[in-house]
Amino acid sequence: MKLLVTGGAGYIGSHTVRELVSAGHEVIVLDNLVYGHREALIDDGVQLYEGDLGDQDFVRQIFTEHAIEAVIHFAAYAYVGESVHEPLKYYQNNLAAPLNLLTVMKEYDCKRFIFSSTCATYGVPATIPISENESQEPINPYGQSKLMLEQVLKDCDAAWGLKSVFLRYFNASGASLDGKIGEAHDPETHLIPRVLMAIRGEIPQVDVFGTDYDTPDGTCIRDYIHVIDLADAHLRALDFLQREQVSDYFNLGTGHGISVKAILEAAEKVSGKTVPVVYGDRREGDPPRLIADASKAKEKLGWVAKHSDVDQILQTAWNWDGNFGK
Repeated sequence: MKLLVTGGAGYIGSHTVRELVSAGHEVIVLDNLVYGHREALIDDGVQLYEGDLGDQDFVRQIFTEHAIEAVIHFAAYAYVGESVHEPLKYYQNNLAAPLNLLTVMKEYDCKRFIFSSTCATYGVPATIPISENESQEPINPYGQSKLMLEQVLKDCDAAWGLKSVFLRYFNASGASLDGKIGEAHDPETHLIPRVLMAIRGEIPQVDVFGTDYDTPDGTCIRDYIHVIDLADAHLRALDFLQREQVSDYFNLGTGHGISVKAILEAAEKVSGKTVPVVYGDRREGDPPRLIADASKAKEKLGWVAKHSDVDQILQTAWNWDGNFGK
């Protein structure tokens, strides 16, 4: 298929682009490169349009020049703390800008859409593991902006037959198996890259918030999923849309959690070095556990995480040097 991937030069987007190309799809990438990296698009034949979804004429140009058959939408801001302080930035980029994309898709009768959503739409869950039946009550503008776009997509399905798959990620992690691309945010807020940055001396230490949670080692537990597994899920979602022609939504996680201390131990194992760490008080709003029930994705997409054990996640992240363009 000929596919448009928005945000395809970003972390999860670039890994998915490689999997799509490997599967024989023709990929067009739209990215403003605010957080994406041109160097992450390493496959021959991938065409990059550098620009913004907020420019409807620019989006229309892509559809005029290419017979786009489906869209995979990654382009979003994803810093939770920033979203609290700058909500309009998040609603503009994560909600308003994609309306231009959907408007053009409707004009060109493009009716397949895969949406990079998030477990943040659930807010603080009532049950663990978290299933798709959990109520969606986001506690920050980032999660709220993603949930709002989910609702827009449902309304588009009812109005003009747009078929969408929402993929609600848990904690994306790791890097490509060949070490060529990986996670490189600026600023970097995710635990695993920060741990490795501390080992390399790029930051002075890793701060761990809370050691007295009701968990086996007292630190928070999260469901870490390898970025390669996430990329695979997008290919399977595309196959699902072609085969079933219905909209649906899926959690993407492993079904088991990894604690902060387990991440530190795995990082020391793969690097052979000690992590400089400072333990502090709990951070407000951090639940003790966030773990996915991904059984629906297994049943309907035939998807299971294959690369998401803690050692492989940390090994691939360590093999990646953390920067593009060196």
